[in-house]
Amino acid sequence: MSIGEWISLYEDKSINLYPEFQRFFRWSTVQKTRLIESVLLGIPIPPIFVAQREDGVWDIVDGLNRLSTIYEFIGKLKDENNNYVEPLILEGTKYLPSLAGKKWEDDDNPQNSLTQHQRLLIKRAKIDVTIILKESDDKAKYELFQRLNTGGSIATVQEVRSCILVMYNREMFNWMKKLSQNELFRDCVGLSEKSIAEQYDMELLLKFLVFRNLEEDKIVNISNNLNEFLTDRMIEISQNQNFDYSEEENAFNKTFEILNQHMGIDSFRKYSLTKDKFLGGFLVSAYELIALGVGYNYKKLSNSSINIREKVKQIWIDTENTILSSQGWSNANAQRRITRLIPLGRKLFQP
Repeated sequence: MSIGEWISLYEDKSINLYPEFQRFFRWSTVQKTRLIESVLLGIPIPPIFVAQREDGVWDIVDGLNRLSTIYEFIGKLKDENNNYVEPLILEGTKYLPSLAGKKWEDDDNPQNSLTQHQRLLIKRAKIDVTIILKESDDKAKYELFQRLNTGGSIATVQEVRSCILVMYNREMFNWMKKLSQNELFRDCVGLSEKSIAEQYDMELLLKFLVFRNLEEDKIVNISNNLNEFLTDRMIEISQNQNFDYSEEENAFNKTFEILNQHMGIDSFRKYSLTKDKFLGGFLVSAYELIALGVGYNYKKLSNSSINIREKVKQIWIDTENTILSSQGWSNANAQRRITRLIPLGRKLFQP
């Protein structure tokens, strides 16, 4: 297919680019310029993978960066609020330094526009398409998306997971996005801007939703791949019409209201007995034990006189619970860690 045809499909709304995804695809201006340069030089562009829906519309499974860049450059790209994104201005490249400052078309300063010849070259250039037909299994579409986009332009597993959630249940994604912006939650976890940009706050929220009330026998029998487990459970929730969004939102908000009142930024930091203070940064192991433990018991704790801060200090002091800070429990043993910490947290925070 020619790029001109890809442009027409977008204008006719015959393809779904998932504008929510744009926040996850972080191509720099340099990377975007290189794509346009490649087209002008006649370098083949990798094919676009699409899934054909029952209404005939194509969902873009792989190639969002490439198509978004083209649409942004010609001034056609719209954001998730249906507003036009500011057109891309190119940078100079090694082989085409004259691209510096160029736009698709600049009525105010024609010298900054691509030539008519260059615009036609781009419109006539080909980008192949691979189509997953509507008869294909829906799950295959999402698995293909995950495989094609993991380790590529999307930086984290959670970003891929969020994209998949938009495909399954856009309303749930928007609900989670809003919930993750709870100021009390943000104050307690104290994440960096980079971690938030990479959706780590959404991953922590997902863990809360998945594990808070999950039956203990299912927790202790989690397979070795925790990421797959989280993704599968997220999809199950997104398709569950009986999932109680109101109750889970209330549980999340109340949990972090309790933690913020007692702990604040110290909620998931390591306690030092010798210095009698909480030190260091956020620890995911502490989150899994404390946030999930308080979340499981939040109704009882709301009316309890228990001193959460002293309880957490004691947990850190207790040598039985050194798995909270043990080096080996950070990443490689996430599955083993979670199967021990969540049941333990439920018991420790019982009033």
